[in-house]
Amino acid sequence: MLISYGSDGMDGIDGMDRMDGISREEAYSIADDMAIDELMAKASLLRDSMRGKVVTYSRKVFIPLTYLCRDRCSYCTYRKEPSSADDIMLKPEHVLALAEQGKRMGCTEALLMTGERPEQRYSEVRQWLRARGYSSTIEYIADMSRFILERVGLLPHTNAGNLTLDEVEMLKEYNASIGLMLENVSARLMGNGMAHEHAPSKHPSLRLKTIENAGRVRVAFTTGLLIGIGESMEEVLDSLLAIRDMHARYKHIQEIIIQNFNPKPDTPMAHWARPSREYMLRVAALARLIMPSMNIQVPPNLNPKFDEFLDAGINDWGGISPLTIDHINPEAPWPSIDYVRSVTEARGFRLRARFPVYPEYISDGYLAGRVMEVINRMSDEYGLVRGY
Repeated sequence: MLISYGSDGMDGIDGMDRMDGISREEAYSIADDMAIDELMAKASLLRDSMRGKVVTYSRKVFIPLTYLCRDRCSYCTYRKEPSSADDIMLKPEHVLALAEQGKRMGCTEALLMTGERPEQRYSEVRQWLRARGYSSTIEYIADMSRFILERVGLLPHTNAGNLTLDEVEMLKEYNASIGLMLENVSARLMGNGMAHEHAPSKHPSLRLKTIENAGRVRVAFTTGLLIGIGESMEEVLDSLLAIRDMHARYKHIQEIIIQNFNPKPDTPMAHWARPSREYMLRVAALARLIMPSMNIQVPPNLNPKFDEFLDAGINDWGGISPLTIDHINPEAPWPSIDYVRSVTEARGFRLRARFPVYPEYISDGYLAGRVMEVINRMSDEYGLVRGY
């Protein structure tokens, strides 16, 4: 089996620098003008030479610690208002029960999800946390991460919004990786009637600061773009280039998610159109050409013909749960892992399970000792999950 994490010696594609990616000027030039088939062919060839023919995914259990959030994104149905004391936070015994169920079903990742700093909006959250000895939601997440890692043996991955430097350091002790979607680098999307009008935490400067904090602490970091929320192609390119620039400084961004907006009933953006198939394929291919060696993911549950994205240069399907729904997109069930395997292999690739941290980041520099111990018990010689 070939798993390639570096160049195979080829010098480039049509003069493009394979290691650094195409320039800003080249990206703007080809984004709209190059035929989609040509763009995808270049991206696919580049992926094959940099990553080989292995496509990865993570077997995860999705643990929503709270649905409360201080923001009101125009497309979101994750956020809910509290209706009883039981709606404040998921209690430790329920967190551990979910993690244990996931472990029995072969999961290696526990995705811990919360809204953005709910304690800033809800007194009920502040009271709930204080009664249990916590001063913030992030402190509670860190403690639940410790329980999951030490008591169950799953690897936590936290997605809880913007984080300070101290909070990233706190989470690193028990998390294999941390995630935060940049979504888009354009502050224009904060304007009246736009996707992030009522979501102050989505300001690009705050999101970029969290990504930078993770780089300063040396945490393997997952980020990505949300496509179809009113952005222009130029803003897509600006966002990809901002991620590339940040990664060039800190070398810590392990994965880019290219996620399509999915309109949901009873939201301000319910009647917006989904991004087209060609637009999504074009963005995925551009991401590969801009960041040749990056792990690039498209969620299979949001794209019925997800295998087409293999032709656009991606190499990962993200987290797939055999147990829990996608709480961000509950209307979009996960395809079975067996089905993902069959369509992936039909395209000439091999599907392998990874950890929430990619193989190239499994090192003492990026992982705390207790996290490394758990990974070492489950990994094979490639840094992937043994037996999957």
